[in-house]
Amino acid sequence: MDDSTYHLVTLGCPKNEVDSDKLVGLLTKDGMTSTERPQDAGLIIVNTCAFIEEARQESIDTVLEVAGLKQDGARLVVTGCMAERYGDELSEALPEADQVSGFGVPVTLKSRPNTKNSELPTFDLLNLPRPKSDRPWAYVKIAEGCDRSCGFCAIPAFRGPQRSRTIDSILEEIDQLEAREIVLVAQDLASFGRDQGKGEKNIVPLIRRVNEIAERVRLLYLYPSDLNDELIEAILSTNVPYFDLSLQHVSRSLLRRMRRWGDGKRFSDQISAIRKREPDAVFRSNFIVGYPGETEEDHEALLNFLETSQIDWCGFFPYSPEEGTYAETLEGLVEPSIVTERLSELTEIQDQITAKHRDKLIGRNIEVLVDEVGIGRSWREAPEIDGVVNIPEDLPVGELASVTVSGATGPDLETHENF
Repeated sequence: MDDSTYHLVTLGCPKNEVDSDKLVGLLTKDGMTSTERPQDAGLIIVNTCAFIEEARQESIDTVLEVAGLKQDGARLVVTGCMAERYGDELSEALPEADQVSGFGVPVTLKSRPNTKNSELPTFDLLNLPRPKSDRPWAYVKIAEGCDRSCGFCAIPAFRGPQRSRTIDSILEEIDQLEAREIVLVAQDLASFGRDQGKGEKNIVPLIRRVNEIAERVRLLYLYPSDLNDELIEAILSTNVPYFDLSLQHVSRSLLRRMRRWGDGKRFSDQISAIRKREPDAVFRSNFIVGYPGETEEDHEALLNFLETSQIDWCGFFPYSPEEGTYAETLEGLVEPSIVTERLSELTEIQDQITAKHRDKLIGRNIEVLVDEVGIGRSWREAPEIDGVVNIPEDLPVGELASVTVSGATGPDLETHENF
């Protein structure tokens, strides 16, 4: 074991991946190097997720797993959302951890706190520099926190209110990354800048600036009420007409219980309007299944919406009660067996829709970004969450290549190179 080595495990969403990259930059600056095996590291860091119960359990299991591999004298630090949300409680529950630190607390070997919950000075994790991306694409977090009060979500309680970065700081980070595709992320992406006083109060100028320096610009997590004509036009101008809309459900009454905007008709109208402007537009969304009060009629409405809207990519998640949220006070919990049945029905329909859309691409020439040997993505696939494009292995990683779709297997495409 070498005290100057670290092993970092990242769990959860793309925003956590960005936080981990910031930590890597900090550790590298302190002269530390990464090691693939936790048993070889002098410092082990687990960047946790606390969004739902399943994610929290995965975080705890991971901490226990790496703790069993830790060598004598090494330190295990737990950070991220679970550490921020449950600090003292987590510290007591996980004696295996040497330190439980929330966002922005140093975790280097050069700073060994006397207590597990460090009182070291904090730093601004959001604006720390990052190393060059080791992939041809990169997530870039443009804001932290959220000002919304969705009934099921506890994120504002521990991530705090929205805090947008300056456009200049974001562009500087993008220059450092040297990635061909930039994926902009935040808890509430389309609200970027609204907290900046006299600064930019609109995400559109940022999209245009990023589009000037990156070959692809992709946006993840758009609140549907903010999808106005100006934003739609800005997205279409990037030549990545990919719309990740945070819908959560389509029943108007259930959405009000979620403290959310919209309904199935409004969402369908938005999608149809965009497809009229750009027939190749691709849509992704996520839906909560079994939210308190969800009826069979609500479920049928969601099934019908999937059939009529033909969204390309969908994720379905069982409702998870979150401490301190409005939903926790609601009556009408749905039986777990019913939730499982509804998830199965929704997934079956969506898998068929996704496969059908992929089949339609057979015979088309597409441009792919080569993410790794034999694997690429067109603008239709967001990294890590959608399908992939299987490509000839001789295509260089990081290049944009023209290929022809020769087949489709579920969410993935098969291709051959164009000559």
